[in-house]
Amino acid sequence: MSQPPLLQAVNLVVHYKSHQAIDNLNLSVPAGCVYAMLGGNGAGKTSTISTFLGFNLPTSGQVLIDGETPQQNPAAVRAKLAYLPENVALYDYMSGLENLSFFCALAGIHLNKQQATELLNGTGLQADAHHKRVAMYSKGMRQKVGLAIADAKQAKVMLLDEPTSGLDPSAANDFAQRIRNAADKGMAVLMATHDLFNAKQVADRIGIMKTGRLVEEFDAHSVAHDELEAKYLAHARGL
Repeated sequence: MSQPPLLQAVNLVVHYKSHQAIDNLNLSVPAGCVYAMLGGNGAGKTSTISTFLGFNLPTSGQVLIDGETPQQNPAAVRAKLAYLPENVALYDYMSGLENLSFFCALAGIHLNKQQATELLNGTGLQADAHHKRVAMYSKGMRQKVGLAIADAKQAKVMLLDEPTSGLDPSAANDFAQRIRNAADKGMAVLMATHDLFNAKQVADRIGIMKTGRLVEEFDAHSVAHDELEAKYLAHARGL
């Protein structure tokens, strides 16, 4: 029997004044699934994630996180969500360990030093970086602190917006493996990205967005990388 969706958009329409950002989107992500949403600038990827986060109000239709809408029960929904933007916002003057403890405390999660250390180790952040100020971190290291915060929350759903943008190939590959591990533990992951290689590497399902519409959707394992590239470019060029 298939898994019920933890993340769902149902006939979702979002307008910004006269601009339609999302056009009748239907999307479903079950537990244990990584869904990669591909598309160029203005395709509607970030607008979709913002609506799941409760930052945008649906014009019509709805989004559901584990059966609840962000509007009906925002506190409960936030507790189930982890969000990693393109640039993880951390306090530069604090260490990775201090940032992790601080942001977890804001969510009502109080970690002792051993728990915080184990969470950072679990993301692959090298031990000698735990006590360094985040100002000295690379983007990949910041992303690992963000993943540790998500792990501490034991979130059911992770939303990622261009998470590998600006990462070198080694860091992007490492990050992809961490996301795959999170999904294998039962998390539902929605990742908005331009990165076709990373999408093919980590995703179970891939959807292509264009002008707010989901124009194609398929099993990531059913296409080779060159086929994926051809599909993406065909939609981008209007073929």
